[in-house]
Amino acid sequence: MSTGSRIEEPETSTVVKGQYETRENMNLQSVRSRNIPLWLLAAWLLFAGAGQALAELGRDVTTVAADQQQMQGAKRTVRMAENYSAHEYETQSGTAVREYVSPGGKVFGVAWQGQRIPDLRQLLGAYYDQYERAAAAARIARHRGPLVIQEPGLVVQSGGHMRAYSGWAYAPDLLPAGVRAEEIR
Repeated sequence: MSTGSRIEEPETSTVVKGQYETRENMNLQSVRSRNIPLWLLAAWLLFAGAGQALAELGRDVTTVAADQQQMQGAKRTVRMAENYSAHEYETQSGTAVREYVSPGGKVFGVAWQGQRIPDLRQLLGAYYDQYERAAAAARIARHRGPLVIQEPGLVVQSGGHMRAYSGWAYAPDLLPAGVRAEEIR
């Protein structure tokens, strides 16, 4: 061991550290700049949709796309029938949701099948309060089996078991001429 020698850290470690910090900062800035369009879109959707409900019974067909986006749906298909179109998408949880639209452009029915029941407040919209009251009354009266609601202006059936739920809802007064309620499944 020599008394005059001293071990020094190479200057490159400082440079490497400085480069790393710079690269890290550049990566953060890059990530932030890539997310700017996403943030702008989110802000626009927030302000554009303020006070406006998403797709729901009785609403316009243009709200179906907003519903799909809200539920993070994918694989959208549209099936055309003589008196209606059925817009189908799959939620992130794997539940298939179908929204039935009249030739006049109004959502008159919804159906679902999958591992989870979708957000019924979102799908039923203005009809949700009526659904909630009827469902509470039905829970008191029934012990087992599917939930069945038949009220003026709203018909709902929902049932199943863990990871296998299905149901449908429609507004009878919005059914297009020639469309049977059994078609909403």
